[in-house]
Amino acid sequence: MKQLFTLFTIFTFFTVGAQNFQLHRDFERDHFTTTFELFKVDKYGNTFTFIDFDYDAKSGINQGYYEIARVLKTEKMPVGLHVEYNGGLGTFDTDSGQGGYTINDAWIFGINYAKGTAVWGFSSYAGYKAINDAGEGNFQITGTWYVNLFKDKLTFTGFADLWTENGLSDKTVFLSEPQLWYHLNKSFSVGGEVELSNNFAGDYEFKVRPTLAVKWNI
Repeated sequence: MKQLFTLFTIFTFFTVGAQNFQLHRDFERDHFTTTFELFKVDKYGNTFTFIDFDYDAKSGINQGYYEIARVLKTEKMPVGLHVEYNGGLGTFDTDSGQGGYTINDAWIFGINYAKGTAVWGFSSYAGYKAINDAGEGNFQITGTWYVNLFKDKLTFTGFADLWTENGLSDKTVFLSEPQLWYHLNKSFSVGGEVELSNNFAGDYEFKVRPTLAVKWNI
């Protein structure tokens, strides 16, 4: 959700593709979030994309965020080449009506390394981050992981991001979203996540935001 759930998708290390739909209740922000993710492997690497929508009681969808990432990697390459785009927009209420904003478009170009089995795995990348209207060059480092427990009935997964938005002179942003899922069957899971962040989305302090969620593996 919300930022990078990255291109190494959790339940698909040995499959050619997967997609899922998640519904989260965010208690700290008092809204719902839906997430659709798609992951596909081919002989030249893999593609990951997702879209988030936030909903409130008054205006329905009040924020959307989109991301797509491609890793170019063949069997002979020790690491993959990572290319990613992300951006979004949203609305907010004012005394005179409704206002709007954009989440600055960003491109990331870097190197990806992944390793895993049917039980556990991780993926990481580091890259140059070109943010629209940023005054300086930026970077992003991302790691994702998954661990399947109790004969695949329980999965612990998530990601951690560290990036800059105005070069090294500005505050560094940290965002992590560990998730825990109990699999009712192959199609449906229940669980949730905890968003851990610092200097993220206008909050210049460390924040902890838990959710409860359901997931449909399509």
